[in-house]
Amino acid sequence: MRTSLTARRRVALLLAGVTAVAFTAACGGTGTESADGRTVTVYSADGVGGWYKNRFAEFTAQTGIAVNLVEAGSGEVVNRVDKEQSNPQADVVVTLPPFIQKAEQAGLLQPSGIDTAAVPAADKDPDGHYVTLANNYLCFIANPAVDSRALTWDDLLKPEYKGKLQYSTPGQAGDGTAVLVLLQQLRGKQGALDYLAALQANNVGPSSSTGKLQAKVDKGELLIANGDVQMNLTTVQEKGSKFDVFFPAADGKRSTVPVPYVMGLAKGAPHQADATELMRFLLAPEAQSKLGPEAFAVSPRTDVAAPAEGGPAAALRGVEVVAVDWDKVLAELDADLAAYQKATGS
Repeated sequence: MRTSLTARRRVALLLAGVTAVAFTAACGGTGTESADGRTVTVYSADGVGGWYKNRFAEFTAQTGIAVNLVEAGSGEVVNRVDKEQSNPQADVVVTLPPFIQKAEQAGLLQPSGIDTAAVPAADKDPDGHYVTLANNYLCFIANPAVDSRALTWDDLLKPEYKGKLQYSTPGQAGDGTAVLVLLQQLRGKQGALDYLAALQANNVGPSSSTGKLQAKVDKGELLIANGDVQMNLTTVQEKGSKFDVFFPAADGKRSTVPVPYVMGLAKGAPHQADATELMRFLLAPEAQSKLGPEAFAVSPRTDVAAPAEGGPAAALRGVEVVAVDWDKVLAELDADLAAYQKATGS
């Protein structure tokens, strides 16, 4: 027996701190079921909502299958799936590394069987548990009151940013974890801890969602926050937000790390066949070709070219992308997070 619309809404309300948004194309409204009751539920890290909305509408129009989107911070997405193992609610899981690797190691994913031949080996699990959906990169954002063009990591320690700077929490948010990972690459593990301990004097406090920091920077409540290229540029375009994307420099060089959106089929997915159909649709060239113009993201497919100008191409010009072994990051993450919490007192 299929769950009623009211029951599904109750489930969404029980997911505290998570916003459920459903997109259907059949009647131009919102809801969690199509006319015949076929529904796929996607648990996703926030940031690509606009691209999702358009793709889900197209998918529903073509298949009659409605899509229910539940967005949260990257770590929270996996935590929710883990807590619901006895009664799975999610069909498709989309989150950032190393949380997708954590989900795979915890047995929360299953092979989808979709064709990923056009995606490089580095961007997918060899056993088919997950595949990159959209490439994206860590960045920072600054209120226009700040000239961010020449900002260095050391500049962020200046007293003028006390109470006006915030970054999402490592271990809870993918972008926050990426901040820790990038600083480890630039300064070594102890150097990263020393730096973040010093930065704590300016840091407003923890945040499980990077996306929520955007509005604070836009309004001037914060002057600086971390973010990611895709989400921040999309927000500027869609909402007219007033902030600038930048990459703090170290030794005269600006660097970043990749923070891709990675997709997997949830173990015990209630609607496995329909979920697999949605995954095929989202990874197909037609949907992937819209990532650049609509979401400022880069397709992982080798047969879908990234936009030559504008969007991520312009933002990343002159910025070194540092490769990351996310499996190694995950293996050392618990110890690194314990050290981070001790160093920062958080």
